[in-house]
Amino acid sequence: MILYFCTKKKYRSRKHPGKERYHVKIIKRTLLLIGLLLFVVAGYYTYSFYSFAKNISDKQDSVEGTTTGSAGMIPSSVKQNGDKYQPPKWEGKQRVNILLLGGDSRGIAKNELPRSDSIMLASIDPTTKKAYLFSILRDTYVKIPGEGEDRINTAITAGGPNLAMKTVSDYLGIPVQYYLYTDFKGFIALVDAIGGIDIDVEKDMKYSDAEDDHLYDINLKKGMQHLDGKTALQYVRFRHDALSDFTRTERQRKFLTAVAHKMQSTMSLIKLPRILSSIDPYIETNLSVTDMLKLGSLAYDAKADGIITSQLPPSDLLVEKNIHGASVITADKTQMQKYVRDLFAGTAEADTGPTKPSPSPTPKTSVKTAK
Repeated sequence: MILYFCTKKKYRSRKHPGKERYHVKIIKRTLLLIGLLLFVVAGYYTYSFYSFAKNISDKQDSVEGTTTGSAGMIPSSVKQNGDKYQPPKWEGKQRVNILLLGGDSRGIAKNELPRSDSIMLASIDPTTKKAYLFSILRDTYVKIPGEGEDRINTAITAGGPNLAMKTVSDYLGIPVQYYLYTDFKGFIALVDAIGGIDIDVEKDMKYSDAEDDHLYDINLKKGMQHLDGKTALQYVRFRHDALSDFTRTERQRKFLTAVAHKMQSTMSLIKLPRILSSIDPYIETNLSVTDMLKLGSLAYDAKADGIITSQLPPSDLLVEKNIHGASVITADKTQMQKYVRDLFAGTAEADTGPTKPSPSPTPKTSVKTAK
């Protein structure tokens, strides 16, 4: 009896060998198909990223002194003024600093450089993976190499991104290796491409902007809202309150941190090729394709939740002055550089909010002194 059952069991196990082989073939084919699909998807993502990186880095060399208001259109004559200030090389092991320049290209004439609407600095330490996001107040009065003293946002107008990087580098005492330039259209395209951002609007914001037939009017209500590209631009541009540019830069840091967090989400990674394609026409940078690949990996490791944000100059170093009839912001350069070093070392606190009113809204005339 025992022999019978053992024989029966052995017989049953070999009853349908053809079916077993068929199932094995199906599994192998399925795995092969999945592997092929993953290979195609990876290739598509790699190609999309490479094309995007090459396009925006090539814009520097393709400009012929024309401007349409989008990135890649910084006049070559302006760039040449800053060519002698070549940024330092990033080897991948030391801290990397990227200057983020936001331009306002509305109503500009041919060969005229778009105005600098915002200046921010992103800094990442490859060793600790800690990321910092600084807002540099655009009325900060500094020495611009070869141009004398003036507001920091005039550096790009005088010598393009290279001079802007050199000016920020000298002021903060850190090497600035890269820049990324965009305008209103680029900002709108990015926010729309990632599906908008949920943000808590702190107050009612309303302002009528006569340029472009009121296309960029501001009209937001207080409370949690989902902002698309146009309404997000309203949020980060608003500064018509008692604290003016102080609160505006605080909102910009808050919003860009939210953007970084969403960009690291699974859905944004899935949409990455479409996101890159959407913002391609509106961005210019000196980052090479290789640099972007290294920075992309580093930025992903530096989790958005841990980003440290701060205003520069910080409130306790900031002094408001009137120079040549214009209200500007000053800070002792030595103390400013020490603050940045201490912040990186973890021995200083970030200035995350305004504590004093901004300068009065004096017309933005040049306050340059002699070279």
